[in-house]
Amino acid sequence: MRVITGMARGRKLITVEGADLVRPTTDRVKEAIFNAIQFEIEGRTVLDLFAGSGQLGIEALSRGAAECYFADSAAQSINVVRQNVEHTGFTEQSHIVNMPFSAFLKSAKTKFDIALLDPPYERKLIQKALPLLIEKMNDSGVILCEHEKECVLPHNVGEWELVKLLKHGGTSVSIYRKNSGEGDDE
Repeated sequence: MRVITGMARGRKLITVEGADLVRPTTDRVKEAIFNAIQFEIEGRTVLDLFAGSGQLGIEALSRGAAECYFADSAAQSINVVRQNVEHTGFTEQSHIVNMPFSAFLKSAKTKFDIALLDPPYERKLIQKALPLLIEKMNDSGVILCEHEKECVLPHNVGEWELVKLLKHGGTSVSIYRKNSGEGDDE
């Protein structure tokens, strides 16, 4: 596992050892995620929810994000995130929080421009997180959810709608944006 591009390009990252619930994002899927938002990262505030090793948030920082919040409920994951953030030199831009996603989203004071969700598969955590997350997103933001291809996420979550579905092998990435209301008759 490594940083694909940007300031920390090529840096190797560690992952959580022996944890059944941690499944690192493949380079191919990570590349697809960041290609979809490549012109939206610079100077933005990012959330890496269900951070695991922190590789998605670190990739965003490497590509120019202003700051990243890493949230995970597992202490072992948080320890790995800290090590990876230090190794890549992004300590100053990182906020690392050890708490369940619901508690974090309910207490967060920050509004996010980009949210990256990659929870353990088959637990319906994305479906539980999305309604809480949309309240913490800037209107021009984007939410990217990595999930198993069999998982079908809702088309709409409040005013946010599924605008794109990327498929790579057994993995899908659902991309949500706030509905601008353009074209609606009022």
